[in-house]
Amino acid sequence: MDPVRLERLRDLWRAALLEDVVPFWERHGVDREYGGFLTCLDRAGQPYSTDKPVWFQGRGTWLFATLYDRVEARPEWLAIARQGAEFLERYCFSPSGKMYFLVTRNGQPLRMRRYVFSEVFATLAFAALGKATCDPAACRRAGEVFESFVRYTQTPGLIEPKLNPQVRPLKSLSPRMCLLNLADTLAATAEAVPGSGLHESAYYEQIIDECIAEIFRDFVKTADGYVLEHVMPDGTPIDAPEGRVMNPGHALEVAWFILEVVRRRQAKTRSAAGSAPAPTKDGEPVAGACRIIELSLERGWDREFGGLLYFVDVHGRPPTQLEHDMKLWWPHSEALYATLLAYALTGQPQYAQWYERIHEWTLARFPDPQFGEWFGYLHRDGTVSTPLKGGIWKGPFHIPRAMLYCWKLLEELSARRGAD
Repeated sequence: MDPVRLERLRDLWRAALLEDVVPFWERHGVDREYGGFLTCLDRAGQPYSTDKPVWFQGRGTWLFATLYDRVEARPEWLAIARQGAEFLERYCFSPSGKMYFLVTRNGQPLRMRRYVFSEVFATLAFAALGKATCDPAACRRAGEVFESFVRYTQTPGLIEPKLNPQVRPLKSLSPRMCLLNLADTLAATAEAVPGSGLHESAYYEQIIDECIAEIFRDFVKTADGYVLEHVMPDGTPIDAPEGRVMNPGHALEVAWFILEVVRRRQAKTRSAAGSAPAPTKDGEPVAGACRIIELSLERGWDREFGGLLYFVDVHGRPPTQLEHDMKLWWPHSEALYATLLAYALTGQPQYAQWYERIHEWTLARFPDPQFGEWFGYLHRDGTVSTPLKGGIWKGPFHIPRAMLYCWKLLEELSARRGAD
């Protein structure tokens, strides 16, 4: 990418984030009466339900704390983050300590799922708030919720399995990619906040290394050309619908999680050595993560209509998910940042070319020019399926995260090109 293009993209994502998406959620998503965030919003931002998904209480808190930390120390952003964290703490933990999945507007519990993804985003929320304010109490809370996530996901039998493990034992990619990202976040937080009460960063670095090794060993089937969502405990593929499914969005997300680990570690090394920033070498983790990106796009890109398919059967059998050929907001958000980051770390033009292809398709279809933010659900041909802007599954996270990360990465690339 030439310097002019880098600057234009940088300015585009900054404006999209700060003039469109964040104001939409500030106006419509912040519950100023009961606290927390409302995410079940129609096209214009009006609530069609006031029930609150717990993981979006964490995601919304993370967003505004991160904006305060990485963009500008606006008091209103910090206030939004703090009220989100207060709602999480007050209403979203059951007496057993496990977090609910859904609560009412005023915090009454509605639904407890067997999964622990609410814990993932509560960890990110408390860590972001702790880092933004250098608050050891928030950091410690992040560490406590992280340990709860680890206990539930790594203690056999603590979470009821979907399938009879005596007949068909399996393990899934999602908990491992979440563990990787959480450990990376807490490693950075432990280094940034003195007296954080978290473990030393070496503790999280070991978890990261184990996660990356397991993902490459058991889920990434490079020779066969795919990344699996579910495998046997030893990594053996399962010849059943759940064993043949690939989620290109998940694969792209885990790829950039790995690339971010490399980037953070190399930045730390350069800082310790007092050296100037330099392009990352194409080491084994980078090459492996880039291969995941390539496999995701080879398998997931719709050659007829463009865009990323939601689910793929890696053997070409009929996908069982009814939404398998829909185009959703979050895989495209992940694809934008994954390809841009791969380009930034390797300098390989094919990743820039893929970024531009995804960029063009995504921005031509998802943004709503009339009411702001993005549509979330498109038919295979790219037309809108439902005009809602948020719900139990969509809210203030994937889109603004991708915009923020793309903007900041492009800022770095522009500065590097300017220095050259």
